[in-house]
Amino acid sequence: MHALTIALSGIADPAIPTPTMTVNPDAVTPGFVGFVGIAVVAIAVIFLLIDMLRRIRRAGYRAEIAEELDATTQADAEARAHEQAAAAVEASETDDQDIDPASR
Repeated sequence: MHALTIALSGIADPAIPTPTMTVNPDAVTPGFVGFVGIAVVAIAVIFLLIDMLRRIRRAGYRAEIAEELDATTQADAEARAHEQAAAAVEASETDDQDIDPASR
């Protein structure tokens, strides 16, 4: 039984190869050019984010101003409507003497 275990262990335990480095690690790294490229992209992204935030803030201010103008315009329209209604009521109010000439 012991001989069988030794024989099977030789079959089940193949030799594991150790990897060896076949390329120069300095040749496959990005180096200084890669660093500069990534730095330029990072700076561009930062400037784009700043510009985007500025535009979003500006759009918010414009929306607030538009709402205020709409509210002012609506209030002016309501005031004009009240004035017109008051003028119409005043114009439509007549004296009874104006209606019935016989009562004079």
